[in-house]
Amino acid sequence: MHESPVAARRPRWPLFLPFGLVVVLAVLWSGAWYYVAARAQDAIADWRAREARAGRVYACGSQTMAGFPFRIEVRCAAANAELPVMAPPLALKMDDALFAWQIYQPGLVIAEFAGPLTLGETGAPASLVARWRLAQTSVRASLAGAERVSIVAEAPSVARREAGSNIEVLAAQHLELHGRRAEGAGTPAVDLALRLTGATAATLHPLLAQPLDADAAGVLHGAMNVAAKPWPVLLKEWQALGGSLEISKARLQQGEVIAVGAGTLRLTPRGGLDGAMQVTVVELARVLRALDIDRIVSQGEIGSAFDALDRMLPGLGAIARQNATPGIVAGLGAIGENTTLEGKPAVSVPLRFDDGEVWLGPFRVGRIAPLF
Repeated sequence: MHESPVAARRPRWPLFLPFGLVVVLAVLWSGAWYYVAARAQDAIADWRAREARAGRVYACGSQTMAGFPFRIEVRCAAANAELPVMAPPLALKMDDALFAWQIYQPGLVIAEFAGPLTLGETGAPASLVARWRLAQTSVRASLAGAERVSIVAEAPSVARREAGSNIEVLAAQHLELHGRRAEGAGTPAVDLALRLTGATAATLHPLLAQPLDADAAGVLHGAMNVAAKPWPVLLKEWQALGGSLEISKARLQQGEVIAVGAGTLRLTPRGGLDGAMQVTVVELARVLRALDIDRIVSQGEIGSAFDALDRMLPGLGAIARQNATPGIVAGLGAIGENTTLEGKPAVSVPLRFDDGEVWLGPFRVGRIAPLF
């Protein structure tokens, strides 16, 4: 049986149509990618120019574009920044910074940084150096601005360079900081969440020499544009706007000591920390010993607090004077509340900040210098 002439002349182009469409789409996609990459280069150049006019200079030793076909990646090697508008003028240097976003998700930018990061006054040797095993940042933005920012770091540390050596200031096993624009807030506000694991800061206070874990969440009211201004200026503007930090929950654990609390903090016109929190503490006596309450009592720095105890509960001040730390724990139990926390005996007491003065119940336990 022979094949008909009509069947023999059947066109074959439909067989190649899918392949042709794939080639056309690939060419169009390639053109779109290079167009977006070129626009990204122009946008980065424009942003640097605007920042330079504002007195902030950002530069790269070398800059490359990659990520084809689905990502745009900008790698900035030997990244550095000069911020003369800060007080004092600052200079920052970093080995490498990589910024990437998916073409189909242009509102989400993910950045990864390679340390160390050095920071110091412009024209002077670096005074601080930060290191980490991994550091990433993600920013989700819309036409209205940044909606969510997240920072995650593994094994971060900050050291102060002094007399040719590095003195560790802060260190942690893990750090997370998340911020997002609060929905439905009457004034600008940002939801914040912080998580620290194995954090130490012995140079700040001996109490922080042992590793601690922290988990906190709250709302920053009166949030503003955090342009590169000196921190004292930003804090003063925030205070003038009536800003406050509402801590909805905070939990700290250091060995057997556990503390949870909630409250609201703000700044006074002179930059002093102000506000109050209700805290519940397991092993309060250990905390008081770490705060060196015995020495404070012996020097008479809180003698007036004992008088306050006597007024609230006659005879309690005498007990506290006879045996400092146990007496203070008893006093706090008297004005606070004996309770349990995570199945362990605890004391719930007020922690008050009065224009920088720190009070645990009726006892003055320290002072925080004005923040501006």
